[in-house]
Amino acid sequence: MRCDWAKNDLAIQYHDTEWGVPLHDDRRLFEFLILEGAQAGLSWDTILRKRENYREAFDNFDAEKIALYDEKKCAELLQNEGIIRNRLKIASAVRNAKCYLEIVEEFGSFDKYIWSFVDGKTIDNALENSKQIPVKTAISDAMSKDLKKRGYNFVGSTIMYAFMQATGMVNDHLTSCFRYQEVLKIYEKKV
Repeated sequence: MRCDWAKNDLAIQYHDTEWGVPLHDDRRLFEFLILEGAQAGLSWDTILRKRENYREAFDNFDAEKIALYDEKKCAELLQNEGIIRNRLKIASAVRNAKCYLEIVEEFGSFDKYIWSFVDGKTIDNALENSKQIPVKTAISDAMSKDLKKRGYNFVGSTIMYAFMQATGMVNDHLTSCFRYQEVLKIYEKKV
């Protein structure tokens, strides 16, 4: 058994290999930050289908390169059918890259900063059914508020909770899901 949201091949692959696994790689954390923002108002399946296109279009989520994107580059991205062609979301990716670099400068890594909201440890929610999964929490509220204060866009509390789920800051695999115990063991080894 797996979590009921994983219904197609791409979602199943993502669920079975990535979702909920503690992630501490700065570039991948930045990738999820941008992708979760791009997903706002859309399905995650849409983003998964476009993920490789995003990696190509956004220089493999190299924040230093993205922070330098000018209007010409943003105009090119608006013509790229492989990504979500939304002017605000593209501009947000550039702005967030600049803000991301400031956090890395201040904290030494984005990982150190973002994981500080959960004291460096995955929160195990031990959920029995999907109705128990929150869309936001006090922690995602605090994370969102701090990121916004630092100049980020598309980082509302719901987006940040989805980010927490994706990057293993919370384990929201249902206890009946085969990945629940596997992910539990992964983050217990890291503690």
